[in-house]
Amino acid sequence: MPTEGLSYDELTDLAQQLRVDSVRATAAAGSGHPTSSMSAAELGAVLLANHLRYDFDRPDHPGNDHLILSKGHASPLLYALFRAAGAVSDEELLTFRGQGSRLEGHPTPRLPWVDVATGSLGQGLPVGVGMALSGKRLDRIPYRVWVISGDSEMAEGSVWEAVEHAAAEQLDNLTLIVDVNRLGQRGPTRHGHDLGAYTRRLHAFGWHTVEVDGHDVAAVDRAYAEARSTLDRPTAILARTLKGKGVEAVADKEGLHGKPLPDATAAIAELGGVRARHIDVHKPVAARTLHARPSGHLTLPRFEQGGDPVATRDAYGRALAALGSARGDVVALDGEVGDSTRTEYFAEDHADRYFECYIAEQLLVAAGIGMQARGHVPYVSTFAAFLTRAHDFLRMAAISRANLNVVGSHAGVAIGQDGPSQMGLEDLAMMRAVHGSTVLCPCDANQTAKLVATMADLDGIRYLRTGRGATDVLYGPDEEFPIGGSKVLRRGEADRLTLVAAGTTVPEALAAAELLAAEGIEVRVVDLYSVKPVDAQTLWTAGEETGCLVTVEDHRAEGGIGDAVAEAFADGRPVPRLVRLAVSNMPGSATPDEQLYGAGIDAESVAAAVRLLVEKVVVR
Repeated sequence: MPTEGLSYDELTDLAQQLRVDSVRATAAAGSGHPTSSMSAAELGAVLLANHLRYDFDRPDHPGNDHLILSKGHASPLLYALFRAAGAVSDEELLTFRGQGSRLEGHPTPRLPWVDVATGSLGQGLPVGVGMALSGKRLDRIPYRVWVISGDSEMAEGSVWEAVEHAAAEQLDNLTLIVDVNRLGQRGPTRHGHDLGAYTRRLHAFGWHTVEVDGHDVAAVDRAYAEARSTLDRPTAILARTLKGKGVEAVADKEGLHGKPLPDATAAIAELGGVRARHIDVHKPVAARTLHARPSGHLTLPRFEQGGDPVATRDAYGRALAALGSARGDVVALDGEVGDSTRTEYFAEDHADRYFECYIAEQLLVAAGIGMQARGHVPYVSTFAAFLTRAHDFLRMAAISRANLNVVGSHAGVAIGQDGPSQMGLEDLAMMRAVHGSTVLCPCDANQTAKLVATMADLDGIRYLRTGRGATDVLYGPDEEFPIGGSKVLRRGEADRLTLVAAGTTVPEALAAAELLAAEGIEVRVVDLYSVKPVDAQTLWTAGEETGCLVTVEDHRAEGGIGDAVAEAFADGRPVPRLVRLAVSNMPGSATPDEQLYGAGIDAESVAAAVRLLVEKVVVR
């Protein structure tokens, strides 16, 4: 008999209830994944009744365990668990996948008991690592993180990034439950029911592993107890199961993934009929409030306007360290390039809140997502070019309603000799496409520092782009930079057109304006530091008054500043002439100045483009 919770017979009956509810929900919806839910019924039943510590009336209780259904397509199982816990009514269960229902096809935080959205496979464990790290090093509360994974997603590289990191950090508060049901979407998985194949790999990384019959409630109960008592390393439970278990017509059969059962009524009868067993889930241990987070007055670094040039990455690092001194909820994560991104400054001052994630960008972003779910304010940093590896995690973070700061350094061709593999040339497009994101591209040190502080209190995914080389300090330390704003740096009654730039191209645009002014050609210059949301009003005014907007960006022409400006005129307003100067070549290795010239975005090239435009206007 179990030492606590339901008896084995009661657990078996609960598992059947979860199967029945999975069949009912998908039958009502006419779609969904009942067989994937049925395979994990005993795994879910034993966890809910005997081992999970969770107050469903207080989903924000600091001592609550965290359950992540990484195999998010098995959402009917999760919703059936919520029904058994009394959190979801039977009526709501049958709204599964309906318009307006909280019970979406894959779980999202529309439900207060769901920390993060899942469904893109391979993400649950990396996010779970972030939550477990938070429990160990930040919250210092003995909650557990339980991740239910499918066997198919064990092929994802992100899973093994997380496996290695969890072992290295000795995350004994993390348990991975792998539902090895043998069948993926189109047929058998790579290893089928070979539990040893998974065990050998996990052992090699330093995990404790337990192999069980996933339909034997007693064995599952013992495995969970073993995981809870294992110290100094995470535990993986490899459970052999059958997809569609309990209904002979579908059990262990191919070709049924993602389809309601062909005869739901007969299946429910075979499973013993509808049940309404209620589980009083164990409450978490009394947890103290999250450890005190120091807070104080924010004193940002101040850089002398017109003084020595400063790289925006340097300003970022200094500002982040200052923000960490003022706010104890701020944490920093880096992908083993902290000496380049300058998060090393934060690490020097706040080692207890700095997390080295090494060259594992998917884990880097996922861990930040896990930490923000625990109420922290993460700043995730790496080269802008390498964030492309983690784009799916950023996409899912938006679905999770996550609040995450992402900083990409070494952006554009201006990094120079390192060449194109290191150049972030697609990052603005990538980040602008993320739902609800904020995208910022500062051009100088004081602007960077102010935006770093502002980001902390924004909602959603916020992205800051920084550069490698030193640039002139154009603004004073007391200048303000509201989100959705811009700065008009040069303006006159005789402006022939407007140069719109951001980041490293702002000083180039200003220098081009000086060259042109010497020739009697006046142009306006706008620093569009807020790329999303964009300052449409300033752009409208510039369009009306100068008739032509020329965007200058150290980025590909697609999806960056040029598109942001064009979209500002998509509401039916008169559209001025729009010209784009962007990186259209394939760069090689060259000095920063040579790179800007080769891409046609240095001051001389910009001035030449303006001369041609002005000449065409005169000819007309």
